[in-house]
Amino acid sequence: MDFSIPIELAEDAKRFETFARDRLAPHLPEWCRQRELPRAFFRELGQGGWYGFSSADGRLVKRPALREALIAEGFARLSPGAAIAALAHADLGLMGLFLHGARDLQHRYGEAALDGSTVMCLGNTEATAGSDVAGIRMQATPAKAGWTLAGTKSYVTNGAVADLAVITAVTDPDAPRNSRLSMFLVDLRSEGVRRTPLNKQVWVPSDLTRLELRDVFVPEDHLLGARGRGLQQVLAVFSHSRVPIAALSLGTAAGAFDLAVRHARQRAIFGRKVTDFQAKSFEIAELHAAIEAARLMLWKACWKMDAGEDFRGDAALAKYLSVAAATKTAAWAADIFGAASVILEHPVHKFPMDAWAASLGEGTQDVQKLVIFREIMQRYP
Repeated sequence: MDFSIPIELAEDAKRFETFARDRLAPHLPEWCRQRELPRAFFRELGQGGWYGFSSADGRLVKRPALREALIAEGFARLSPGAAIAALAHADLGLMGLFLHGARDLQHRYGEAALDGSTVMCLGNTEATAGSDVAGIRMQATPAKAGWTLAGTKSYVTNGAVADLAVITAVTDPDAPRNSRLSMFLVDLRSEGVRRTPLNKQVWVPSDLTRLELRDVFVPEDHLLGARGRGLQQVLAVFSHSRVPIAALSLGTAAGAFDLAVRHARQRAIFGRKVTDFQAKSFEIAELHAAIEAARLMLWKACWKMDAGEDFRGDAALAKYLSVAAATKTAAWAADIFGAASVILEHPVHKFPMDAWAASLGEGTQDVQKLVIFREIMQRYP
């Protein structure tokens, strides 16, 4: 088994590191103070080719999962909050269009989304439906030449800036739970859309927004996939997006670890460097082992996805291990910096909060365990 990274992917990851250092890092302090990302951010990423898709003959084409994982990890080392905005655009919004959009829709919207001039998001979670996706209540009512959507999506990353949203809604209320929902591509510039930015403290400077749709018209051809298959379709989007969010979680762990180890090598306490204490040296070894184990699981999930194999269980394992590593490592890193870590502007401050956020996106840790358990049970008929 070859664990080496293909040269072209390694070169892309290196190019992104340079791009992020030169084009994004100088602006991050200001964006974090303003608590928002400019549209130019999405355009810069798109023009650099940093989203996980390309296009050919009017259709979206998925780039290698390993390439995106390497980029997402590097991005999150710098800023998990900026990275999640890019992920929500590409791996939730664009992913929904890629997996379930007709060729005409991909041709109409794909190019603009790829170059970042059109920003996308996904609206699924509601006040009464998060992990239980089938509990969604937003209604889609048949109308002349389309549908009208009414209801509220509670927590939408990029909801404040997005032009297009992949939205799940109930089209068949009397059908069984797994056949009630459908998926739509909604123009958020339509009449009847209300946006309410939420005051969150994680994944800054990306936004989190409540989207209220008041009888918003959606053309018939903007139904994504098949009517009544919305539950299965959004779960497929989440299965795919778990791989890059696992990479983002891994980058959160690695970024915190790197900062803290460098500091521990320099900081003296009781006349000795922090790394000279055996307790701390063992903690560093344990955290390094957890990060490396998560990275190997992530790469396995990428390999399976790129090979066209069933990767759902591996993606859940990758996210579970990456989040566990990020949560433990980020808290440890904050301890290494001591009181300085509570200062909002301190580089380490974001990591514990963002590791917490990573445990919620694309399913909580309990959801990952449920997916993993179901995959295990398939081996025991």
